[in-house]
Amino acid sequence: MTHLNRRQLLGAGAAAGALVSTSAWTKTTNMGLPDAAIMETAATQAPLQPTSGPNYQPVVTLNGWTLPHRMNNGVKEFHLVAEPVERELAEGMTAYLWGYNGQSTGPTIEAVEGDRVRIFVTNKLPEHTTVHWHGMILPSGMDGVGGLSHPGIPPGKTYVYEFDLVKSGTFMYHPHADEMVQMAMGMMGMFIVHPKDPTFMPVDRDFLIMLNAFDIDPGTYVPRIMTMTDFNLWTWNSRIFPDIDPLVVSRDDRVRVRVGNLTMTNHPIHMHGYDFEVTCTDGGWVPKAARWPEVSIDIPVGAMRAYEFDAKHLGDWAIHCHKSHHTMNAMGHDVPTFIGADKSVLTRKIRKLQPEYMPMGTAGMADMGVMEMPLPDNTIPMMTGWGPHGPIEMGGMFSVVKVREGINADDYSDPGWYENPPGEQAYEWTGELPEVSKAADASTRITPKPAFMKMSEDKA
Repeated sequence: MTHLNRRQLLGAGAAAGALVSTSAWTKTTNMGLPDAAIMETAATQAPLQPTSGPNYQPVVTLNGWTLPHRMNNGVKEFHLVAEPVERELAEGMTAYLWGYNGQSTGPTIEAVEGDRVRIFVTNKLPEHTTVHWHGMILPSGMDGVGGLSHPGIPPGKTYVYEFDLVKSGTFMYHPHADEMVQMAMGMMGMFIVHPKDPTFMPVDRDFLIMLNAFDIDPGTYVPRIMTMTDFNLWTWNSRIFPDIDPLVVSRDDRVRVRVGNLTMTNHPIHMHGYDFEVTCTDGGWVPKAARWPEVSIDIPVGAMRAYEFDAKHLGDWAIHCHKSHHTMNAMGHDVPTFIGADKSVLTRKIRKLQPEYMPMGTAGMADMGVMEMPLPDNTIPMMTGWGPHGPIEMGGMFSVVKVREGINADDYSDPGWYENPPGEQAYEWTGELPEVSKAADASTRITPKPAFMKMSEDKA
């Protein structure tokens, strides 16, 4: 992690012909701005342990990080910089986005219920912006709706948001100025407010996922901002499988997973191997008497859900969106279906011009997970990722919950693939099939009649 100090930040603003000014930060003007921490890697960063106030279990943002703060006369001060960024969506593919502090999604902000926070927002975009604190209770002038709450933050200027955190929970932040463009370009992040009582809703691991999506043509770098539904890259924290980090936990940990959705559609998030209970929504914590067991939870547009489970079952367990096209990469929406088609004649003709041509799709698309085919620059296969037993044939919104014995409390590193104990893995059957499974003699088979024929006979 690198930092821009105040002199560097002001120098950058002056070089752009801009002044850092606002009437809202007079309380700290003589002490300067807090550092604007910058993150340059897409790897999951270790959580920031609390250094003041009540204790809490910090969150771990998959392929992300938490924004540092400084204390100033009892106020927690943060510094967000809205700016163009380059984000590695996966190895071999980079997107030119807009984000915060060097990343999209932006850094996670963490504080505690009852804290007063002061958030400096410096605008390095080519147009004005704002920050809306999604779901939070605060003064209307701090709500971040451009033209309604306050004027838009012009390029090169710094504004200050200051308010008390009156409730704990999981919240989001994003622009409310030229919102369609700026959010489509990747401007969003999470804001976690921990309970002031450390004994309320304690967990051992606390993971954070932001659902977002982009429409980026293969070989290009900038999202198509006018897309409303047909996105081709479905991401978690602006990363796509196989480059989304796993959720690593120790057996018997109490685990919370917080999921926010700022895409244009809902996402049914499904986790294998466990049932869980939904413990938090945008509105707050769910009383225990109101919870019920689930294995999937639908995350509406512009909403958040948090669920919890006890990590009792060792193994590698898939976690993914259950909309099947959301676990694919670089999808082409106009690709025809070739299942059952005879492409042999076409293949011979094409190979006269392109000897390496391989016909695909006549028996499904699984062969795409195995074959290494030439791709345009700056894109990745539609299905990719390898596990211990072959291609996983996934992409997009997919990762793995890895439950192991004896993981240290501060260890989130990938433990590798799980080795299933003897007798606990599916295997090929090479013996005789049971008698009941053998095909009946053709002369004794009864072919069911179509429904329309039965209806005709009934009427007769």
